[in-house]
Amino acid sequence: MDAIVRGRCYTDGRPVQQCIGISDGKIAAVSGSLDGDIVYDFGSKLVIPGAVDIHVHMREPGATQKEDFASGSLAALHGGVTCLLDMPNTNPPTTTSKTLREKKELAASRSYADFGLFAGVQAGSDIEALSREGAVGVKLYMAGTTGDLAATSPESLKEELAAVAKTGKVLAVHAEDESLRGRGSESSLADHLKNRRNECETSAIRRLLELSAEGLRVHICHVSARESIPLIANARNVTSEVTPHHLLLDKDAMLGSFGKVNPPLRRREDRQALFAALKETRFDAIASDHAPHTTEEKEEDFDFAPSGMPGVETTLPLMIQLVRERHLTLEDVVRRTSRRPAEMFGLNKGRIAVGYDADLVIIDPATSREIRADDLHYRCAWTPYEGRLGVFPKAVFLRGEIMIEDGSLIGERSGRDVV
Repeated sequence: MDAIVRGRCYTDGRPVQQCIGISDGKIAAVSGSLDGDIVYDFGSKLVIPGAVDIHVHMREPGATQKEDFASGSLAALHGGVTCLLDMPNTNPPTTTSKTLREKKELAASRSYADFGLFAGVQAGSDIEALSREGAVGVKLYMAGTTGDLAATSPESLKEELAAVAKTGKVLAVHAEDESLRGRGSESSLADHLKNRRNECETSAIRRLLELSAEGLRVHICHVSARESIPLIANARNVTSEVTPHHLLLDKDAMLGSFGKVNPPLRRREDRQALFAALKETRFDAIASDHAPHTTEEKEEDFDFAPSGMPGVETTLPLMIQLVRERHLTLEDVVRRTSRRPAEMFGLNKGRIAVGYDADLVIIDPATSREIRADDLHYRCAWTPYEGRLGVFPKAVFLRGEIMIEDGSLIGERSGRDVV
């Protein structure tokens, strides 16, 4: 075997002192004792699968002053994310075979982590061609948000859903009803919530489910309203995700325009309902919706500041901290940051089992530190979680190669397209 990793390995729902044998970038054996050419012995530290973040915005092409595949994927690795799925609202938007192909070339030349690229639904988009070109999934915006990827029209929605269903791809949906979105002036997070109230989200989800085509796999992104939870729980062929910012922050957070995000930070009772639903296994994935903007952009008047916040480097550390504080179980976190996201998109990742990619994250659950923007790797250079505690990886392996050790990059750039 090429290498052996020893530690308390999280397999079959619990950590067990074991060895992981690695050959050709994949897990070749999991056993109590193994020998190999190179041995990484992490003692009693926890070994979990690398996280699969199914919702990130790397901002490349078109807005690389905010982030690009190099800086964003490096931040991802430092946070224990070994695979990221990037959204299509870039400039130009990823809505044609040409733009998808060009974006793949950019990501392949820059990314430190493995990646997949979503294609966007837009009037005239050839969904079948985008699927053949290797889109990991298809993204639908039901309301306006960051970027030039316009919201789909109500008249064309049913036709677009049917087109995606034929490809077998997952349709990821930004579910906000454009017709219910307010246009009032905003000067606070409360104003932003007023313009995008809970009914804006629930109305979009209801409409989506009513028009959904036979066989369509729908994924609801960044669920934020408590009334949305029962709608999703009772739906067929529907998966969903929740973000750390909707779990941990609300409209009363003292963030000003830095807390402006779509869908908005809601009330405390919404946040508490999401947390309860996560513990009750209602959500399939925890995703960052990493959507960075520069501090200069965020410091504009609230009305004009863009929506979005960074999060790919802090998602897993924040969630492991919640395990440390006994608010969540390790199974709650590993299943929704690794195993289930990988299953949803048919990726050979997310488990410590023979045949899977050897994407591994080593953690000391007893050691946490304060999150500081100066210690993170985002190009935007800020975080909404400043001062909160997080449990960061001691080491990160990508397909059997050690990439991060004690907070330093030691591996070569080697990110691959997962499609």
